[in-house]
Amino acid sequence: MFASRPCPIPPAVHFLAAAALGFVLIACGESGDPEARMPGSPDSASPPSDTSAPLPTGEALVLTNARLWDGTGAPPIENGAVSIRAGVILEVGPAGQVAIPDGAEIVDLGGRWLQPGLINAHGHVGPDGERSSVPEQLEIYAHYGITTVLSLGDEAESLRSERWSRELRRARLFVSGPRTGATSEDAAAEVVAERAQAGADWIKAALVGAGDPASVRWIIESARNRGLPVAVHIEELEPARAIVEAGASLVAHSVRDLPVDEALLALMRERGVCVTPTLTRELSTFVYAERPEFFDDPFFLERSAPDDLEAFLTPQRQAQAESSQAIYWRDALPLALENLRRKHQAGVGIAMGTDSGPSGRFQGYFEHVEMEMMVEAGMPAEAVLVSATGGAARCIGLDGIIGTIEPGVWADLLVLEADPRQDIRNTRSIHSVWLAGNRVR
Repeated sequence: MFASRPCPIPPAVHFLAAAALGFVLIACGESGDPEARMPGSPDSASPPSDTSAPLPTGEALVLTNARLWDGTGAPPIENGAVSIRAGVILEVGPAGQVAIPDGAEIVDLGGRWLQPGLINAHGHVGPDGERSSVPEQLEIYAHYGITTVLSLGDEAESLRSERWSRELRRARLFVSGPRTGATSEDAAAEVVAERAQAGADWIKAALVGAGDPASVRWIIESARNRGLPVAVHIEELEPARAIVEAGASLVAHSVRDLPVDEALLALMRERGVCVTPTLTRELSTFVYAERPEFFDDPFFLERSAPDDLEAFLTPQRQAQAESSQAIYWRDALPLALENLRRKHQAGVGIAMGTDSGPSGRFQGYFEHVEMEMMVEAGMPAEAVLVSATGGAARCIGLDGIIGTIEPGVWADLLVLEADPRQDIRNTRSIHSVWLAGNRVR
């Protein structure tokens, strides 16, 4: 049995988690048997009224003998351990200090690196791209250690009942529904209401070129009235400034036309607005002008690669990758990299995001390429890892629920053969992936 001890409570969460996703709470009684207050009903935006149901009394799981990095940026725990029951983390610490429940399954990780699963804060899960099965896409993400995906702009089913299941075996999915626009305040209120009724977790809007900032303001105001955060697609500096001023929660994509200035950086930092870099989105526009080297990468070929790679080597596809538009994005990529470095140095929140999902943006594999490009941009590897774990969870309103290895957080975990802080490519050295404490790889 557990020794009697104080029970840590997850920190307060963003309004998205509180209003739309419910909450996770571990309560420890005098006997030490834990009880869970699990996330709310998939059909309700409110926490459930009955939150006192005890956890199952079956075997717990303890992962031990690990270099445990918790996703916050704190130093790793040498010879660390984590205990789990019903998919939720109970206790974390040095192996000798973590209680082992009676009958627990013990998995010795042999000194391997243990960290939170990766979060893609800007992906696309839906019927487009190379695969039509949403469940398969989520399995592919999970195979590569991406345990949560925020899908911005597709009509994927939300699978809300599944994402809080203790039997979860593929990536958790959160959705915005299609990109939203409006020509009036009433139209904005109507379309946001439709998205909310359909179960959207976020609202997705866009402000590009000469677009009207008023449209985004109306959408943000209507979404705020319903407790929904808004992610806004931008490509240029002035639209980015306008949407941050309007109250967007997430800047979707890097600024690519001009260097980000101190005024925008200060505003983003002051308002706690995060950005998803999506550097691989640029890469995907021009990389198929020739046969990409990664087509021969065994890691890519494991699950990300579609059945027909030759479809990307046709004259038509190569011509598309050499078009004036593709050349524009190719030439804009160095500035996008530099702007990411500036944002990181200024203390702006960065959430790893790839825009993967559409054709040629390969789910699972591109997340690892994205992190490598973020290091190329000048972010330290550990900062990139935080941006894909605890930092991403905070940016999408799920801190204290996913993204870290702490008591009360879902046990979505990634075990690696080598320390990715030393070389970000070590994220590819996957030993195992765990979702809600279930080994899926």
